[in-house]
Amino acid sequence: MPDKSLHRRDVLSFATRGIGALALTDLLLRDSHASKQEKPTESQVSWPHFPPRVRRVIQVVLCGGLSQVDSFDYKPLLHRYHGTPLVSQQRPDVFFGQVGLLRKNDWAFKQRGQSGLWISDLFPHLSQVADELTVINSMYAETSNHTPATFQQNTGFRLNGFPTCGAWLSYGMGSETDELPSYIVIPDSRGVPAGGSINWSNGFLSARHQGVVLRGTGPPLDELFPAEPIRRDTELASRELLAGLNQRHLQKRGNSDALLARMRSYELAARMQSAVPVVADLDRETALTQRQYGLTAKSTADFGRSCLLARRLVERGVRFVQLFSGGAFVSPRINWDGHENMIKNHGREAARIDRPLAALLRDLRQRGLLDDTLVLFTSEFGRTPFAQSSASTLGTGRDHNQNGFSVWLAGAGLRGGMTYGSTDDVGWKSVDQRVHWHDFHATVLQLLGIDHRRLTFYHNGIQRRLTNVHGNVIKTILS
Repeated sequence: MPDKSLHRRDVLSFATRGIGALALTDLLLRDSHASKQEKPTESQVSWPHFPPRVRRVIQVVLCGGLSQVDSFDYKPLLHRYHGTPLVSQQRPDVFFGQVGLLRKNDWAFKQRGQSGLWISDLFPHLSQVADELTVINSMYAETSNHTPATFQQNTGFRLNGFPTCGAWLSYGMGSETDELPSYIVIPDSRGVPAGGSINWSNGFLSARHQGVVLRGTGPPLDELFPAEPIRRDTELASRELLAGLNQRHLQKRGNSDALLARMRSYELAARMQSAVPVVADLDRETALTQRQYGLTAKSTADFGRSCLLARRLVERGVRFVQLFSGGAFVSPRINWDGHENMIKNHGREAARIDRPLAALLRDLRQRGLLDDTLVLFTSEFGRTPFAQSSASTLGTGRDHNQNGFSVWLAGAGLRGGMTYGSTDDVGWKSVDQRVHWHDFHATVLQLLGIDHRRLTFYHNGIQRRLTNVHGNVIKTILS
């Protein structure tokens, strides 16, 4: 065979014959825009910076804005002030500009578990695992616009073009498996969130750190197999040929980090042909497990499959799994954006995720996985304690609220059954032990053995990091 370089057309030809399991065409296009010389920084060489508590992360992202005063931030004074105006020298800056009367919580709160953690009846199943939860009630964000707020939740920045937390972990920690990507995303079956794939972007990092989308329902991955069946011996021969061409090309071009990264991506794509069908086959689970995750009930089947798939992925070494609850902002709403009617909106969305998520925590605990797995439950912002209506009206919906909202963490040996920080008397603004997304991300990295100040990448003359130039670890929640 003549000695010639491996050209794009050669790889694309192989891809159409079954070698390119992960849409190699797309990988090539993305690689052309990626950094050509991604070199390991100090963070990659020296990780862990200190003993890690966890090896993997599952993040549940609630798109639209979960109401903190209806879920995890109990404000009894809202009952007293129900139907009265908010007393404040500052007019609230809300997305739709409507500041109605204060509205009490629509779901009753009770103290749950041995810890006495306050959780509302919106989440009856999560209430049963209250002692596993570490609730932060003092979160705040920088915008009440869904798309930039979601970007900030995932990347630390309101603008696009920055790597997500999952991409940073893939870059800094690498993968524990040779058969699956280090960062996998499971969108809501009803649609992708606002901003689409930017929410799992690699940003300025190499394309191999981008989140790979798997579906919990239907075919798990597009273009995983060739359109037409090919013989096993033909496929193996083709893979062997491609590997040889890659090595010859590498020898000719020298030791290129970028080329090696592309080769690893293509090799991973081939291995995924065997691994993905196995990990996505939920029928391998017992009938009891499927029932516990809610796969047998219409309202919970979709998210139940996503949660069960997430557990199977982390069992096999996937570093970061991100589940989305809620899709794009269309009409009728398919997310947590309860502008019109809180009871109808949040009641529907909570019923989809409550049972499966509680089952996930129990399952991880029973399998001995929860202590070295970090589970995150986040939303881009919260909702106002007052109604979205005219000043003299008690409406049924709530507007966006970036000033104060709730998230929780579980696993990782955290202090479960506790709350950190607080909002004001009615749940409008964070006032005590305020937590920004930079602080949240710094804490997540800390649990993974990473000093957030040392996880960096040189880009456009700046040593970039997930936490920008900010971030303080929330040490109080660490046991």
